[in-house]
Amino acid sequence: MPDQDDEASESVLTVIIAGLANLAIAVAKFVAGLLTGSASLLSEAAHSVADTTTEVLLYTALRRGAKDPDDRHPFGYGKESYVWAFIAALFTFVAGAGFSIYHGTETILHGEDIGDFIVGYIVLAVSAVLEGISFYRALRQVRGEATRWRTSPFRFLRATPDTAVKAVFLEDSAALIGLALAAAGLGLTEATGDPVWDGVASIGIGVLLLIVAATLSAANVSLLVGRSVPRRLHLRLRQELSAVPTVDRVHQLLTMQLGPDDVLVAAKVDFDDTATGAAIEAAADEAERRLISIYPSIRYVFLDPTRRRAGRDEDDR
Repeated sequence: MPDQDDEASESVLTVIIAGLANLAIAVAKFVAGLLTGSASLLSEAAHSVADTTTEVLLYTALRRGAKDPDDRHPFGYGKESYVWAFIAALFTFVAGAGFSIYHGTETILHGEDIGDFIVGYIVLAVSAVLEGISFYRALRQVRGEATRWRTSPFRFLRATPDTAVKAVFLEDSAALIGLALAAAGLGLTEATGDPVWDGVASIGIGVLLLIVAATLSAANVSLLVGRSVPRRLHLRLRQELSAVPTVDRVHQLLTMQLGPDDVLVAAKVDFDDTATGAAIEAAADEAERRLISIYPSIRYVFLDPTRRRAGRDEDDR
């Protein structure tokens, strides 16, 4: 089973590498954008600034969410990580996408004077290398964790409660696509002499950022509201709980992701009517051990002994 501390440390390292790469890229793109006057390059600079700020917010999310529970927050601070991650997604939406679409529209309507194209191409090439390093780091973590959980990288990205890893992977993917759009815009502008192509590339970069921001926002909102574990895991937990001695039936099983590494499990359970109090206590301990052995992120397990009542039983959905 994956070690939670190792996973958290790996996520922090992924975010730090992405942040440093994006900071260097943002400076290079901004200087190149000013020298060339390219709308797509300036949009890419805004893109990298947004990504750099996002990494800072994601780092804050990881650190704040890892705080230990206290009297005021007995279930910990895991959900705070989703608050910061949601703010990061909004920043990408406003700063990155908004600037790119606005600047691209201005270029299409009023034109622009493009300077040295060579400078733009060099900066895009260097940026592609740096973004590729960050993307490779994120991809390696996604593949590694998907392998440990015996699922595909795509399904892991959809289901993972670690939105920091998801954010870095999606943003780096969008960055590489954005670089290709910026290069295409510059190339077409140089070939035709028409700056409209550069403006179109800038708008394309903005739309790309909108998609990423919307995807990450939806994921964080779902986790803030209180998302359950994936259905396949839910069924596995229910099966394991039903196999505990003295448990006759599991009426309802509820799970909630409290943070990237914290899960709450609550169940209404019908115990054997002949079971003693000691047997029920032993069964509760056994249930907790079994569930944690399947999914180490489970932090809390609550069992509610519930008598079966004719016509009133309802399995969890």
